[in-house]
Amino acid sequence: MELPPDISYLDVEVPAGPLVLADAPSDPERLRSCIAAIVGRLSAATSPAILVDADADRLGVGSELMELAEKMQAPVAVINTAKAVIDETSPHYLGIYNGKAGEPHVREAIETSDCLLAIGYRPLEVTTGDFSASLPANTIHARGHSVDVGDDNYQAVTLKEVLKGVIDAIPQVKNSAPCHAAAAVNGTHADGSTKLTQAAYWKAIEGYLRPGDVLFVDNGTSYALFGLKFPPNCTFVGSVNWGSIGYSVGALLGTLTAAPHRRHLLFVGDGSFQVTAQELSTILRHDYKPVIFLINNGGYTIERGYLGKTETYNDIANWAYADLPKVFRRDTKARSFVVKTVRDLQTP
Repeated sequence: MELPPDISYLDVEVPAGPLVLADAPSDPERLRSCIAAIVGRLSAATSPAILVDADADRLGVGSELMELAEKMQAPVAVINTAKAVIDETSPHYLGIYNGKAGEPHVREAIETSDCLLAIGYRPLEVTTGDFSASLPANTIHARGHSVDVGDDNYQAVTLKEVLKGVIDAIPQVKNSAPCHAAAAVNGTHADGSTKLTQAAYWKAIEGYLRPGDVLFVDNGTSYALFGLKFPPNCTFVGSVNWGSIGYSVGALLGTLTAAPHRRHLLFVGDGSFQVTAQELSTILRHDYKPVIFLINNGGYTIERGYLGKTETYNDIANWAYADLPKVFRRDTKARSFVVKTVRDLQTP
């Protein structure tokens, strides 16, 4: 919020009642026409599908989308910005759609659908596999207050009301074969004394997750988190659209303050962590208790992938990361562990 200095001291009228964050109701006639158009298209389809972007979470329609998928027996895929918005334990959850960079079975289901319902879809470089995504030409695009069905654009209709109307009107489809997402993390049971590999690491992490966790991903190696199957009611936080290196450490402080009763897990590389490491000081000062998994790659791994794979400008100092809690708060009770083998990771 920015205020010019010449008005910052003015008194303003404060409403007596509480602030109501509610959408204005849809235009009744436009809403009826919009629902009828969507239902007509979906009912006639032989391979309908749903694609979900981040706005589904912001507008609070995740449960409606799953109810619609259940009634239609249709697969649901998400853009990586919408990770954890849809219950990933549902038999209708397909996985992440990311153009040519995604799993083949997800790509096929979305790109060959004869009636794709896309929720808040925003094509960006990092969410479309470098713009390799190819949605069907007749995709229904639904947003917060407007819907495109073919050449028709319906304005002044709220997404939640549209979805509820479609759910009520769409015919119930008999149970069909459930969708199956391909296993994204393929790890074998390595000997405990062997060096820790990416496959073994992420396989162990997937088993560590609990329902209701708040999960953070930063840029780089931690992007493997997208391939894990989350338990129900998890919240995923990441700066996917902007690629802000180090974003996750400061964001962790914010969510710990907002929901200290939940378990918070941060997955961050050493390069990203060094950008905003001082936020750990405030986290410890408030005696918050997150779980931080720091992957020490010896530099800016994500930058090496773009430019300068072996250049020294992508190297960073190798901090004694396990000692940092004592540096930031001398009387801290935080515990730190250095993990180099599979056994180290599995040791309680």
